[in-house]
Amino acid sequence: MNPIEQILNNFPIIIIDGAMATELEKYECNLKDRLWSAKILMENPELIKKVHLDYFKAGADCAITASYQATIEGYKERGLTEEEAIGLIKKSVQIAAEARDEFWTELNDKSNRPKPLVAASVGPYGAFLADGSEYRGNYSLNEDELVTFHKERIRVLVEAGADILACETIPCLVEAKAITRVLKEFSGVYAWFSFSAKDDYHISDGEKISSCAEWLDGEEQVAAIGINCSSPHFIESLIKEIKSRTSKPIIVYPNSGEEYDATSKTWGDESLTNHFTSNTQRWYEAGAQIIGGCCRTNPEDITAITIWARK
Repeated sequence: MNPIEQILNNFPIIIIDGAMATELEKYECNLKDRLWSAKILMENPELIKKVHLDYFKAGADCAITASYQATIEGYKERGLTEEEAIGLIKKSVQIAAEARDEFWTELNDKSNRPKPLVAASVGPYGAFLADGSEYRGNYSLNEDELVTFHKERIRVLVEAGADILACETIPCLVEAKAITRVLKEFSGVYAWFSFSAKDDYHISDGEKISSCAEWLDGEEQVAAIGINCSSPHFIESLIKEIKSRTSKPIIVYPNSGEEYDATSKTWGDESLTNHFTSNTQRWYEAGAQIIGGCCRTNPEDITAITIWARK
């Protein structure tokens, strides 16, 4: 059964986690690397587990695995064998599941929240390129080639036992279409699809979010549709656009609101935490039922959501 549906039948909201990389950097990990947090799967997987536990304790109902930039091709470029690469991708799911099970076993009061999900992150082709094209969508690959790119990693993540796939930061509808074709090869597997957005109405490559929602609405294995890794300023409008074309649950987990400078690879210092957390309730009222954070958000932001969501 669709795991999102199962939870939303019993609870009004699903709270997902916040940024993995931001927390790993707090633990002094150097992520200036093409593999990003996938590098830490190789070097220090216990730290990834610690971050997952931090988010569960903060109130998250879902952990997104550290597999966003973990691809077989990417690890092979780093000198690993295909077998080693597959092992690390599976490990991303196993670590999150271990953290979830430990947390749930030790939690005394389980009455006001569901048993958390493990969502296996399926980053876009642009994440593998590590050139920022997940915010442009100007790929040189066609739909068939994108199917080939995604197929093996999705198979590995499904076999590892993830509850759901998090197909995230998708910049173009053609990539979403390619992934839905891959999904059809796995019965009983569900995925959410969240796009990166450039403004109040359009995803990164200029396609209307409403058109994306309308197309995905007809796909049974799509469990939720939404936006991630985008400015919080656009979210309310985008929710309304999605809601106008689909009855599927809407998921939003934008960035904190700080600006990223791609040249220096640094974030602006402006603290917008309060701006982010004060908006989350408005996003829920606008129609989003699955809410969390992406870049530069942290466990405190997730706890702030629980304060109004679990009264």
